[in-house]
Amino acid sequence: MKESIDWQKEDEKYIWHPAQQMKDAEVFPPVVIDHAKGLYLYGTDGKAYLDIISSWWCNLLGHCNPEINQAIKEQVDTLEHVIFTNFSHRPAIELCRELAPLLPAGLTKFSFHDNGSSAVEAALKMAFQYHYQTGHPERQRFMCLADSYHGETIGALSVGGMDMYAKIYQPMMMHNIHFGGLDCFRCPYGKTRDTCACECFESAEKAFEAYGKETAAVIVEPILQGAAGMRIYPAEYLRELRKLCDEYGVLLIDDEIAAGFGRTGKLFAIEHAGISPDILCTSKGLTGGYLPMSITITTDRIYDAFYDDYGKHKAFVHSHTYAGNPIGCAAALAVLRILKRDHILEKAADVGRYLHEELEKALGRHPNMGEIRHIGLINAMELVEDRETKKPFDPARRIGWQIFRRAMARGLVLRPMGDVIYFNPPLTLDRETAKKAVELCRESVEDVLGK
Repeated sequence: MKESIDWQKEDEKYIWHPAQQMKDAEVFPPVVIDHAKGLYLYGTDGKAYLDIISSWWCNLLGHCNPEINQAIKEQVDTLEHVIFTNFSHRPAIELCRELAPLLPAGLTKFSFHDNGSSAVEAALKMAFQYHYQTGHPERQRFMCLADSYHGETIGALSVGGMDMYAKIYQPMMMHNIHFGGLDCFRCPYGKTRDTCACECFESAEKAFEAYGKETAAVIVEPILQGAAGMRIYPAEYLRELRKLCDEYGVLLIDDEIAAGFGRTGKLFAIEHAGISPDILCTSKGLTGGYLPMSITITTDRIYDAFYDDYGKHKAFVHSHTYAGNPIGCAAALAVLRILKRDHILEKAADVGRYLHEELEKALGRHPNMGEIRHIGLINAMELVEDRETKKPFDPARRIGWQIFRRAMARGLVLRPMGDVIYFNPPLTLDRETAKKAVELCRESVEDVLGK
């Protein structure tokens, strides 16, 4: 007779889940997933959940994609792992060859890591050491935007602006420069994304004027500040930032971990601005959400500052055990092949337009809907107590979390960021499923806030 196991009880006994208050599990325990297919997750009780957030934004082409599955299976039988120092392998080389022509101009050298935070950490160290080895040891600090998020290692936290993640760790963190953020919904200048001239850029100008000569690099989430609430800002801001970096000799680090691989309608979000960074970090969608892998990609100019005789001690001594893992590379190659062959970005653009129109029809006029901002397939719905004044809800009410619970009961994964609920689906979302997700979302919002 088959043993009956209460998997939720077993989870409670052993597992400390990330990014949640575990006491919440007393009233809303984690859903134990048994298997997945396409846009759906299936619990151990057989219930289906529409994964409209791509399982933390990384699932790019649907769960258990047959072609990616097959690529991984074939690679497992060939080479599962090898130390990436003094060794290499074809999947990593092929992945670099395939990615190189798709990147912003000038990015040529690939440093492999195992997650997004590690890619950012490597970028910071790379920028610091670059200046040190090119005669500018005074450049020891970093700049970042308020309310930015670049990961949760100590270095990555130090260039983030989210108190929820970083405040308690301040004594451990680097002393960096944080300048004014990009909240276009509550623009202090009374502008909109379509009417502004990036007046808020003055805070960056002041920061560079005060600290530019001691700064190694500025790091930015391009076009989209994810953890801040899916804030979307004009491409002109990035163009101005590129100019300012060039003027002061500061490197520009482009954090594409969340926004890259088609999330904003371009393969890389910085393409909206038509500029190139000095360093680009990518992860999440890189392997289609299958395996943890990231890459920090930079220019010949930066690479050459590390290239010298052994005795000069200029090498970039930064490594991860699973750097360049061949199974991850095989998955990433399959992702690129599918994106190109099946014209995924073009199809996603069409569904993206439809999805936003449906959300506007369903919830755009709701008295508590402050804004539905969108780019690509991403749609972020900011809920407010007062639509006219944009007054937020009291955080203690946990409106977003309440809606999340109602959505889960209906079979929709709608994890919030405060009182911002969002769609960030796999790029393979179709119109029928999009319409179903919108309806489930509308019902969940109305459950909590009425019509």
